[in-house]
Amino acid sequence: MVEVQGRPGARSLPADALEQLRRQAVAAVGSGLSQTRVAHMFGVSRKAVGSWVRAYESGGESTLRPRPRGRRTGEQLVLSAAQQGRVVDVLASGPPDAAGLPCLVWTRKAVAELVARECGVVLAGTTIDKYLLRWELITRDGVFSRRPGCPPGTLLVTWTHPRSPMGSRALHALVAVSGRGTLQFLVAAAPFTGVTDFRRRLRMQCGRDVRLVPHDWPAAHPALLDDDQDVVRPA
Repeated sequence: MVEVQGRPGARSLPADALEQLRRQAVAAVGSGLSQTRVAHMFGVSRKAVGSWVRAYESGGESTLRPRPRGRRTGEQLVLSAAQQGRVVDVLASGPPDAAGLPCLVWTRKAVAELVARECGVVLAGTTIDKYLLRWELITRDGVFSRRPGCPPGTLLVTWTHPRSPMGSRALHALVAVSGRGTLQFLVAAAPFTGVTDFRRRLRMQCGRDVRLVPHDWPAAHPALLDDDQDVVRPA
């Protein structure tokens, strides 16, 4: 085998070249050379060679393909902290019609329109979900994909405590989701005193009557469920 001198660091290689390097290194170890010797030959660390060999032995050739290189946490964010704070401030200032948008409760689409207006950035629905998670408006179990257990004509509703990246004070959000994963919510700076207005806005926006089923409802606010006869307490 030909020794490779002056090879650049493995992390700087294109994906196809890195895969080829890994294959060659694993093959060299398989031929009987020590991992230390192979690391020296290919200009990489012995630890790297060892991890490639172990991965190959446990998972086969597919493990030698490099994963897509991502940025560090936070670097991939399109919106700056200040932009996110501005968006959250508008969400918490009232329903979308108060902000000049043509709907009565916030949705992924309405948030995307707000971001486009306030920040000049167009975001996909999946990216909107990532920001809603980041702001703690929805929980990781409540990215609210399809909910097959949600009865027809009902919406699961929960109370969350989102936070602006520019402030430490927790806000308040009533979040409803349909069985198909449609997300609708209101945000406020002060605690809600009832759910009747939220349900009224949902009914008008959906164009039909709706019944709310509490989901992960906070124990500190049970009385809010008693102010509306169309809130169905879970069994």
